[in-house]
Amino acid sequence: MKARIKVAVLGGGCFWCTEAIFSELKGVLNVTPGYTGGRTDSPTYQQVCSENTKHVEALRIEYDPALISYNDLLEVFFYTHDPTTPNRQGNDVGEQYHSTVFYVDDAQKEAAEKYIASLNASGEFKAPIITTVRPLTRFYEAEDYHHDYYSANPAQPYCRMVISPKMDKFRAKFKDSLK
Repeated sequence: MKARIKVAVLGGGCFWCTEAIFSELKGVLNVTPGYTGGRTDSPTYQQVCSENTKHVEALRIEYDPALISYNDLLEVFFYTHDPTTPNRQGNDVGEQYHSTVFYVDDAQKEAAEKYIASLNASGEFKAPIITTVRPLTRFYEAEDYHHDYYSANPAQPYCRMVISPKMDKFRAKFKDSLK
């Protein structure tokens, strides 16, 4: 019997970082970097970086819900980026880095809102979560050179200084969930 595949779309900063993380999770079948939430059709990376399109760098994650749940994806998402700072992830600054959950149905919307409420109530973060929860409209796949960026460029300075420490932290916390 073929697995029922579901889709989650998350924007948690630079998609080079987030793609590397989600690609290592058991149950995640495919991760595609791209742009969504803006007003320009078929935007380019340069257009998105100009902040004129209003798009967010995001991932389209195809997953098998028999192996990993949507809430598990949310747990990884909120653990591996700063959901309290608008339009910024570390040194990456701009609207395209805003923390956003793009839901594909009402169940995802409800799950994301509950998850955010529980994080805010827990006091885990020193500031309130500013992650927005928005309906997914259209997802535009990023240019080819953005795909598998970290695995193709591990020695690149950004990868060594920014992504590698995130990966180490992620792998330590979620070691039982890795492929």
